[in-house]
Amino acid sequence: MELFHVGFLQFQLLDLIDVLLVAAIFYQALVLMKGTRSTQIVYGVVFVIVASFLAFWFPFSGLQWLFRNLATVGFIILVIVFQPELRSMLAQLGQNRFLRRFVRQQEEHAVDQVVKAAVRLSELRYGGLIVIEQTVGLRTVAETGKELDADLSADLLITLFTPYTPLHDGAVVVRREKIVAAACTLPLTQNAMYSRLFGMRHKAAVGVTEESDAVTVVISEETGQLSVAYEGKLERGIDKFALKDKVSRHLHIAK
Repeated sequence: MELFHVGFLQFQLLDLIDVLLVAAIFYQALVLMKGTRSTQIVYGVVFVIVASFLAFWFPFSGLQWLFRNLATVGFIILVIVFQPELRSMLAQLGQNRFLRRFVRQQEEHAVDQVVKAAVRLSELRYGGLIVIEQTVGLRTVAETGKELDADLSADLLITLFTPYTPLHDGAVVVRREKIVAAACTLPLTQNAMYSRLFGMRHKAAVGVTEESDAVTVVISEETGQLSVAYEGKLERGIDKFALKDKVSRHLHIAK
């Protein structure tokens, strides 16, 4: 179906769909990179593209040789440079609601234990960082800490985060009704919104949710404040009575 034509160029309905799909992909890529260091890299890439266009427009044989050789490895370089953003994009594709219905959801008992532990840690002013795994595996994160494979319970979580105990520093990874590992190291967010205003614990909580569909519960050691991170966003100052509802909603557990 032809929409219009200019000279010998024909623009059909299929072409319109093609353009919209490409625009959507570029828009999502820009949204992912907004507020990160990759924004500056994009400016550099645009500069290189403009410079290469000028090199081929004018008879600059030296620059033409340079950009021809650069083009052969340019794709590989871009994949390496934008690896965190590409990984985040692919992870978000796997977080689609349509796909989630085929994935086993978290048990209600597990949420109860996490919430119970978080509230108690808040009352004691013990810092805590609990990462609840969903469909995107956190094996690489678990391998940075001490593997436990222990039954999940609020008492065990509280014990793990008790100050001066061997495993209190770091994050705990929870998978269904198991504590997979403790004292884990999480990737820190590169979002400037969080890098300047928050400490390491909150930046780590946001960072792991940027690269996976995990839900992270954070307990502030200084204030006892409860926070929840999901999809790269941090919600602070959550009331202890509303914590379970927040976590359950992000885990898509039916009431």
